[in-house]
Amino acid sequence: MAVLKVLVIDDEPGIRSGVSRILNNFHVTYPFMDEDYTFEVTEAGTGEEGITILERDMPDIMLLDNKLPGIQGVDVLEYIRKRNYDIVVAMITSYASLDIAVRATRDGAIDFIPKPFTPQELKSSIENITKQQYLKRITHKMKQEGKKIRYQFLSVLSHELKAPLNALEGYLRMMQEKQAGDMIDDYATPIERSLQRIQGMRNLIMDLLDLTKIKLEVKDEKIQEVSLAEVASGAITTVRPYAIQMDVNVDLDVRSDVIIMADPGDIEIVFNNLISNAVKYNKIGGKAKITIDGSDSEAIIIFSDTGIGISKNDTEDLFAEFVRIKNEKTRNITGSGLGLSIVKKVVELYHGTIKVESTPDVGTTFTIRLPKKPINIT
Repeated sequence: MAVLKVLVIDDEPGIRSGVSRILNNFHVTYPFMDEDYTFEVTEAGTGEEGITILERDMPDIMLLDNKLPGIQGVDVLEYIRKRNYDIVVAMITSYASLDIAVRATRDGAIDFIPKPFTPQELKSSIENITKQQYLKRITHKMKQEGKKIRYQFLSVLSHELKAPLNALEGYLRMMQEKQAGDMIDDYATPIERSLQRIQGMRNLIMDLLDLTKIKLEVKDEKIQEVSLAEVASGAITTVRPYAIQMDVNVDLDVRSDVIIMADPGDIEIVFNNLISNAVKYNKIGGKAKITIDGSDSEAIIIFSDTGIGISKNDTEDLFAEFVRIKNEKTRNITGSGLGLSIVKKVVELYHGTIKVESTPDVGTTFTIRLPKKPINIT
C-alpha cells in the first residue's frame, strides 16, 4: 500500500483527533489504481506549529482551518503558494466563513470541508484529493518511464471528469440554503467558480475526444480539399467572444488562398487550438495574427501573438502530453495540457512540421508547414 502524509492544522483538539481517528483506519482504492492508499496523520494546533511540521515532514495533503490563534489559515496557504510546495490543501471551515473558503480556493486550496463534518464528508473529500495525488504520481512516472502508461492516464482523466461536480454541488447548496445572503450579488464568486469548473470539464472532454480521434480514426475516406482561409475564418469566429472579453484583436492575413488535401476535422483542431491559445495567453489589449501563405508544394501557417510568452526552458516540453507551463502568469488560466500535443500529432500525421519561437512578455510565434498533398496518411 502507498502512504499519503496528512497534516491537519486546527485549534480545536476534537477536530484534530476526529480527523486522525477517521483516517488512521481508512484506505482509498479505485479500479484504475494499482495499489491502495492509506494515510499517516500529523496534528498541529497553530499555523506556526503547522509550518514547522510542514518544513520538517513535507506532507502530501493539508487540512487547514482558517481561524487560528496567531497567523491565520490563509497566511499558511500563502506561505505554501509562494514556495511552490507540492501540497494539496483543503480548508476546514464553518458555514459562517464559507466566503473565506472560496477565496482560499482561488489562492490554491482545492476543496473545503464544512465544520462540523461527518466521517463520510471527510472521507469523500480525501478520496477526491487522493485521486489528484495519484494523477500527479502518474505524471511523474510518465516523465521517468516515457509513454507506456499514457492510456492508463487517459482512463484516470476520464474518471476525473466527475470530480468538479463535488465543488459545483457545494456552491449550489450555498445558494439553495442562502448561506451568504438573499441577493444574487452575494453569490457572484461561487457562480463564477462554478462556471469555471464547467468550462474546465468541457475543455477536457473536447481535448480527450480530439486525442482519441487522432489515435484511432482511419483518415483515407475523409481526405478532401480544404481551404485554410475558410478554416481560419471559422476558428476566429468561434473564439471571437473570448477575444472581445480579453480585448484581443485577431487578424487574418491570407497572402495565398492555399488549398490542401486533408481531413477538415484535423485542420480545424490545429486552428482552433492555436488561435484559442493566442487569445488565452495574450495580454489585455493584445494582438493575435494568423498568416496563411504557401509555395507550389506546401502550405505555411504562422500564428503570432503579443502575449505573455514562454521561456526557452519551457518550450522544450511544450508539446508533451499533459504538460502545462506553470508560473505566476498562468496560475489562473485553465487547460488540460493536451492541446499542443494534439496539434503536433495532427501536423506530424500529415508529415508536416511545427516550430515555436517565444520571448517572455513579448509574444509567441508558431510556424506550421504542411504538404499540400497527403503522404501515406493512416
